[in-house]
Amino acid sequence: MKVTLCILSACVLFILPASGQEGVPPHLDDYVEKVRSAFEVPGIGLAIVKDGNVVIARGYGVRRLGDPGRVDAGTLFGIASNSKAFTASAIGMLVEEGKLEWDAPVIRYLPWFRLSDPYVTQEMTVRDLLVHRSGLGLGAGDLLWWPASTYNRREIARRIAAIPLATSFRSRYAYDNVLYIVAGELIEAVSGLSWEEFISRRILAPLGMKNTTVRHSAAGSGENSATPHARVEGVVRPVAAFTSDNTNPAGGINSSAAEMAKWLIVQLDSGRVPGGERLFTQATTRQLWSLVTPMPVDDPPPWLGALRWNFNGYGLGFRLHDYRGLKIVQHTGGLPGYVSEVTMVPELRLGIVVLTNQESGDAFRSISLHILDYYLGGPATDWLGAFRRLGALRDSAIAHADTRTAGQRDSARGPSLPLERYAGRYTDPWYGGVDILYANGALRIRFTRTPSLEGELLHWQYDTFVARWTDRELRADAFVTFALNPDGSVDRVTMKACSPATDFSFDFQDLRLVPTGAP
Repeated sequence: MKVTLCILSACVLFILPASGQEGVPPHLDDYVEKVRSAFEVPGIGLAIVKDGNVVIARGYGVRRLGDPGRVDAGTLFGIASNSKAFTASAIGMLVEEGKLEWDAPVIRYLPWFRLSDPYVTQEMTVRDLLVHRSGLGLGAGDLLWWPASTYNRREIARRIAAIPLATSFRSRYAYDNVLYIVAGELIEAVSGLSWEEFISRRILAPLGMKNTTVRHSAAGSGENSATPHARVEGVVRPVAAFTSDNTNPAGGINSSAAEMAKWLIVQLDSGRVPGGERLFTQATTRQLWSLVTPMPVDDPPPWLGALRWNFNGYGLGFRLHDYRGLKIVQHTGGLPGYVSEVTMVPELRLGIVVLTNQESGDAFRSISLHILDYYLGGPATDWLGAFRRLGALRDSAIAHADTRTAGQRDSARGPSLPLERYAGRYTDPWYGGVDILYANGALRIRFTRTPSLEGELLHWQYDTFVARWTDRELRADAFVTFALNPDGSVDRVTMKACSPATDFSFDFQDLRLVPTGAP
């Protein structure tokens, strides 16, 4: 959507008529700018929809630090895991067409599909693919695609059969991405269209989302695309976009405030598109928005007391909880340099989307809650101050943990073996090969299917080393520990992130590497 009106020097505004009388929250532009400045977010896309109309679709800030190009309502951002709702909706459409059943086993449609437990393989349903209760651990299998790997989508879907389950089936919530990749394979198997083709033809085209793209590889490209940014070694700067398409069904969509507003209107109107036709019916909406997997309800700190929920759980591509007595349908998304949030209040036919090109969840939460309180009539709350305080505590806790880890190091305890005896090819059942290389008196580590996971292997203490990745944008250095046999040969290798700040998708802790020969 093109720029139509400039408001102040900090934002661009596009307005369509709104049927409600609530209008726009007062001083919203000033508030968003304060949030943007406080959390060092270069650019923000914001849309509000109400009663089937776009109240606002606006841009704030710049697409790239150091460049003058400003964010507007049509600027594209990676929406990451907010793509999961598109995948779930696509499956709902196929259920309505009789090509799938929510509670039919996945192997009816994908006979090759396997998890490590034969019982779970037999019982896993289409619904189970979308609700994070398979028994896989948090982020299990993400190293198959994150950082970008050379595995294709089908190889990833097949390799998860070797990942041990962390809990019993359907007993606990644990967020995953790999089963949404399987869901993408399922859509292709029964529709004859790839996930990308289905989403583009069957959802984006009818909604008029002409500029929205369905591939990670499109992130940051095009004249009106936001460049991703992140804090790297203490400084917010542009970072490389994630551009591998093997996990598009879990997070590959790039969209804008204006076009995500169209998506929210359709969601809030039970699948109805302009002109009265439907993508799906109210029956599918009920499925998408019904809680399937309970999630813990934790007590927030006192200054965030309004966020004390009565229920919390996951539906189909959406998270569900309450806020000030109303049901909230929500999801967030995160990729290198992009984080976003979609929030809907079905009872009020209210939707909010906040897109950013910096990794600050505190920024989008501050904005979404500020807008929610306006429409819900909640008491004035300093959400910006509250999340700055929360962020300071979080940063302090991470720093304390990192300091404690460093303080426990006994650097005088050298390795048990000469460095060259640690070298070799090590293989994990689900990931594949990891090479430890020795040259010029030093060790290096290289993941054979993930080009960016390559770097120095620096001694820490005893038989533990630190993998210091050459690509510092990863922010994911990891401990590498060698366990030895009685004869001094290496029996196995385990890994663990060095810092609690490391993204959970670096699931190093799930690797069980054993020596298999020379690299």
